[in-house]
Amino acid sequence: MNTYVVAGMTCDHCVNAVTDEVGKLAGVEAVDVDLASGRVIVSGVGFDDEQVRAAVDEAGYELVTGR
Repeated sequence: MNTYVVAGMTCDHCVNAVTDEVGKLAGVEAVDVDLASGRVIVSGVGFDDEQVRAAVDEAGYELVTGR
């Protein structure tokens, strides 16, 4: 389980976009996004921080911190 902080999320659409993009990564089993804190918890094996960063970027947001 890895925890990240994502900047720029302001609504449920943002949560869904990040959840969908990160959830597409190979090895990701679950994505839990807390809108209020900006925290994104990703569970699974076989993915790395750069893949998560790219998925968050694809969703239109910025990964601020990882782990």
